[in-house]
Amino acid sequence: MSILRGNAVVGQSGGPTAAINATLAGVIRGALRAREAGAIDVLYGMRNGIEGFLREDLVNLFERFDCEENLSVLEATPAAALGSCRRKLKSHEADAETYAEILRILKKNNIRYFFYIGGNDSMDTVNKLSEYAASNDYELRVVGVPKTIDNDLMATDHTPGFGSAAKFVATTFKEILRDVSVYTMKAVTIVEVMGRDAGWLTTSAALPVLSGGMGPDLIYLPERAFDVDKFIADIEAAFTRHPAVLVAVSEGIRLADGSYVGAGIGGKTDAFGHVQLSGAGKVLEGVVKERLGCKVRSIELNLPQRCASHIASLTDITESVNAGAGAVTAALDGKSGVMMTIERLPGGEYKTRIGCTPVSSVANEVKTVPADYINAEGNGVTEACLNYLAPLIVGELDIKYENGLPKHIII
Repeated sequence: MSILRGNAVVGQSGGPTAAINATLAGVIRGALRAREAGAIDVLYGMRNGIEGFLREDLVNLFERFDCEENLSVLEATPAAALGSCRRKLKSHEADAETYAEILRILKKNNIRYFFYIGGNDSMDTVNKLSEYAASNDYELRVVGVPKTIDNDLMATDHTPGFGSAAKFVATTFKEILRDVSVYTMKAVTIVEVMGRDAGWLTTSAALPVLSGGMGPDLIYLPERAFDVDKFIADIEAAFTRHPAVLVAVSEGIRLADGSYVGAGIGGKTDAFGHVQLSGAGKVLEGVVKERLGCKVRSIELNLPQRCASHIASLTDITESVNAGAGAVTAALDGKSGVMMTIERLPGGEYKTRIGCTPVSSVANEVKTVPADYINAEGNGVTEACLNYLAPLIVGELDIKYENGLPKHIII
């Protein structure tokens, strides 16, 4: 295959993670190698995803990252260094003007490679842009690189960003467990974990059992209908074992009728039509206080779940870099309209390889926690789930510090 020569652009979209910049670093590393091969002349970064691209707010990343030290710091910097957005493109039939503008900017800057790092909605953008460029006879290779702490993308064993978030959640639960166990009075602590439609991140709350033998008493996921009466009965049963009960709940737990436990008043939605949740943990705190009358508190882990890079998983960061670099390799090989994947290889030792799959099979689908990962009572996880999770949080970064705090890079 002859080399397609031109410029490239990369953007970040959706919610940030502790590893999304590691993926960006991987794309930069791959593009630098492609420059040496005579394929990519300039790698641009679009600020704030597709919104920034439409504003032509582009930065030359080859100039910004002209040394290895900057790339290493980028890999350990949390959040989206290029900025993010939550814009979901309509179909090109419904919004011909926007697509025509995208094509104009592509041609103006001779962009032949388009890399988009994001979650489910971002993969939908990859799919639409790839199809549009092909229908307009513009040779453009569009590759999506997954990222989400929710771990809910199809076709990949797990997503970049999930392992680091899981490591933070597991560590935090282990620390909370130590704290709540110091008193002899009956008390319930409810910790709400991110996860609207899939409970993957909440399952990681169970990982402390592999490091010390103790974990939360109860874990509730969106994959099982939540029953308030059973929840209270579960807590009472836990009280027969010890006075301090620790509970993990996904923000997206639902009642049998499908309504969210933490649904906000008025049913407000975000730009993608997702119901905005006001706090399942807070709602359940009120239920426990009313039904049991014991001391109870709720904790929402909130943003640190996705930005705590000081405790990132080395496995996650390494795989994120490899996925980004692999996206460039795939594009150079002629692939377009694909999403990079992480494939777990068979065998006793944890090993993975980077692959890719048509993005059309991924966009707008949700991978949920399988039934055999949830215990029969629906209030915990199984050994199979722990075996799946355990390798993803292994290893720690060699973080560079400046005046006592982790060093970050700003683009």
